[in-house]
Amino acid sequence: MYITGLPDILVEPVVRDALREDLGLAGDVTADAVILPKARFRAEFNAREAGIVAGLDCARIAMNLMDPHVRFEIVKPDASEVVAGDVIARVEGNARAILAAERVALNLLSHLSGVATLTQTYVKALDGLPARIACTRKTLPGLRGLQKHAVKCGGGHNHRYGLDDAILIKDNHIAICGGVEKALELAKAAAGHTMKIEIEVDSIYQLKQALPFKPDVIMVDNFDLETLREAVSIAKGKTILEASGGVNLSTVRAIAETGIDVISVGALTHSAPVFDIGLDAV
Repeated sequence: MYITGLPDILVEPVVRDALREDLGLAGDVTADAVILPKARFRAEFNAREAGIVAGLDCARIAMNLMDPHVRFEIVKPDASEVVAGDVIARVEGNARAILAAERVALNLLSHLSGVATLTQTYVKALDGLPARIACTRKTLPGLRGLQKHAVKCGGGHNHRYGLDDAILIKDNHIAICGGVEKALELAKAAAGHTMKIEIEVDSIYQLKQALPFKPDVIMVDNFDLETLREAVSIAKGKTILEASGGVNLSTVRAIAETGIDVISVGALTHSAPVFDIGLDAV
């Protein structure tokens, strides 16, 4: 499976800010001190464990921002499965430029590959079941688009990107406006014809209150397995049911076996381990 990356115009500002932070006011004083200005360098990005690649555009852009003449060859595109020892990409060009971009390139590539790899682990845990794994808005500031791209590389699905692309009524909204029915009544009145509405419920009672309003999605939050099965028996086919809360690799399959449609997992983006990638001279 090949997942195309995000457009450069969206990725470049993130990479540019990261390089600016790393270079500071004086640039790479180490490389400037010990490497001749016209020295050349050739290296490979190598996987040091098995997993899924994501974020190669970040590495490419980091190199090319330091020197547009650096040659960057992608060997294993985003969404590729790799094992330890696989070459992910090759880079060749001015040595100072490549070394100045190295840490930013590896930080973003390793983090996003970690997100993709963790996502695939969750997806594989549901083998044979129809439930989808989705990410959340629990993302690192400034990296949401990249992290959500990485989730797709791992076989997961994206939840809403921000506060503006879907109505999601949560417990605090319900408490402030006076209940499930009032919240949905107001949301229905405010929503345009293309705007989807989701509501979070914390009990079967609230689920039954929500159903007559026909929300597009009902999120059942922190339900135990017995209550999840009851929710599915009541609402399956009437709306999309999303399970959230208490989801980890030891619980996710049992949750999916209740018949739930979507399982949202914040850990995909906020707790993914870094994927080990090295830049090695050749």
